[in-house]
Amino acid sequence: MDSRDLIDTARGLTGLDRRRPTQANLRRAVSTAYYAVFHSLARTAADVLIGTKRSAAWHQVYRALEHGRANSACINKKAMQGFPSAIHDFGDTFVALQEMRHQADYALELVGLPDKQRTLAAIDRAEDAIDQLKRTDIRHRRGFVAHVLFKRRPL
Repeated sequence: MDSRDLIDTARGLTGLDRRRPTQANLRRAVSTAYYAVFHSLARTAADVLIGTKRSAAWHQVYRALEHGRANSACINKKAMQGFPSAIHDFGDTFVALQEMRHQADYALELVGLPDKQRTLAAIDRAEDAIDQLKRTDIRHRRGFVAHVLFKRRPL
């Protein structure tokens, strides 16, 4: 899954209704922005641990990323201390967008749901986090994906 395509799709959903986007389109846009970040992390994991050539092992690593596990890893401030600010920003964005996605996908009431401005800000934040992650040194990306994929065990 290409995160760039997902970002473009999310932006497109906010512009389908010229006057005022529907809640369905705004909700879908927020969810799609989160999935852009999620798939960016999954692809990064496969690329840095296996290589960019797609193989059975590459697909296995890509599919190994779990939403809840990644969220828990990103909010573990003690374990995140050794990473550069771009990784921290990515982790914070992952957590924030996952919460927004849950709200967009499951909230029945209209209170707290995204408006167009908030939705576009979330999409911009997702795009920026993805770009920062791509520019981060591979050793930090590799350490970060190990952190989000694998349970930490005492030495």
